[in-house]
Amino acid sequence: MEQPLILAIDCGTQSVRGLLFDEGGHLVAKHKVEFGPYSSPVPGYTERNVEDFWRDACTALQALKEEAPEAWSRIGAVAVTTQRDTVVAMDADGVPLRPAFLWSDQRMARCDTPMPLVDRLQFAVTGMTTAVEITRRQGKDNWMVENEPELWARTSKWLLLSGYFCFKLTGRYVDSMASQVGHIPFDYRGRGWPRSDSSWRWHMFSVRRDQVPELTEPGERMGTISSRAASETGIPEGMPIIAAGSDKGCETLGVGCVDTSSVSLSFGTAATVQTTSRKYLEPIMFMPSYPASVKGSFNPEIQIFRGYWMVSWFKKEFAAHEAVEAERRGVAPEVVLNEHLEDVPPGSQGLMIQPYWGPGLKTPEAKGSMIGFGDVHTRSHIYRAIIEGIGYALLEGVERIERKSGQKVNRVMVSGGGSQSDVICQITADLFNRPVVRSETYETSGLGAAINGFVGLGVHANHGEAVARMVHWEKTFTPRIDAAHIYRELYERVYKRIYPALEPLYHQIHRITGYPDI
Repeated sequence: MEQPLILAIDCGTQSVRGLLFDEGGHLVAKHKVEFGPYSSPVPGYTERNVEDFWRDACTALQALKEEAPEAWSRIGAVAVTTQRDTVVAMDADGVPLRPAFLWSDQRMARCDTPMPLVDRLQFAVTGMTTAVEITRRQGKDNWMVENEPELWARTSKWLLLSGYFCFKLTGRYVDSMASQVGHIPFDYRGRGWPRSDSSWRWHMFSVRRDQVPELTEPGERMGTISSRAASETGIPEGMPIIAAGSDKGCETLGVGCVDTSSVSLSFGTAATVQTTSRKYLEPIMFMPSYPASVKGSFNPEIQIFRGYWMVSWFKKEFAAHEAVEAERRGVAPEVVLNEHLEDVPPGSQGLMIQPYWGPGLKTPEAKGSMIGFGDVHTRSHIYRAIIEGIGYALLEGVERIERKSGQKVNRVMVSGGGSQSDVICQITADLFNRPVVRSETYETSGLGAAINGFVGLGVHANHGEAVARMVHWEKTFTPRIDAAHIYRELYERVYKRIYPALEPLYHQIHRITGYPDI
């Protein structure tokens, strides 16, 4: 009798995919639906009609069923992974009240009413007053209270996008504990909603306990496919749904990063470095570790907010010539850009970029910087400096993780769009001076979800066994001694000094221009 397959539904920033994996971790079949442009009714706002996410998912799943009927008939369970910090307001009838607020949405609430005095005193003692106020202002529930009070009054449930998908699939308000990453009153250390109604986490946001979903540990069943969902998706009614986790957390699991001796680099729209720890660690003090897609574990993380979005920015603003060449050759513009990376030596002849292209919670005044210009520099130098700058920032994150965990990172796993380039992977190996491994499948977040599915079905006894059998690395990139030396010198003697040198100027820029709004 053939082993069952896991259907992973992976809803990212750019597309939604239906993915079928076998127990060996091999991608059997796939169908992807690309999203259209997001709505931006006001500069800085990013929204999308919630129903469109579900419609596109149904389209992908029905097409997958039609294209691979034999594989579809072997589905044994479903697992869901989605983009993080995208939130949905639902009414009492389970209907979205407004478009979803995407993770990239930059609107800010005023939060004129202060938090309770005891909370403010606690934050003042720990030096977290500014960070907490920024977090409050970024809460989209707080923004709705101030700007859409009638809609907020009708909001019965406040869900992350993962919770919305789980509701549409099961008819229940349930979600994976490992998907709870965002501006929500979640207790990250305790891996659950705060038990006390007097917790400062509830005071930071407007959402109430009765508005949040029930949570399930990754690898455990959280419901079955409803009759309505079966009709809309083609998935058989009664099929079990196994809790997985957020897209970044599932990527970390899907590349095989299961302890602090390795890290997972995600070269996505938001670039991240994560590890997996049984202990709760904070690489940046008072910045939480997220719940991992492994029961009882955590994902300490450093995020470069705009990350590989900078590549899209560069492509739009400076790469018209490469875009024309790419169209002529029938390839993506990134293919042509990445070929030109090899025209520039390691270190970009002294051109360096610090990729603070979005205000950080602990560095809200920070801006991006580019230094070292000379008449030798071309567009290719700028492009390579962007790739290297993201690498330096992620390396800084690795060093923070090492200090907190007390464990040396020996191996780097990569995933995301940038990881498909051999040149970018080699730059990463040189810059980190560590071996870099790339997975057999590009769909690492879907694979992480599938690992949870097979654990939930009992096909694999636990996550460790599942990773050993399902994660396969396609290629290893080893550091080159000369390039690694150049990067180490630039990192230690230049990059790490850029922010301390420019911080006073960033404050002056903010004082004069009012940007960014912090």
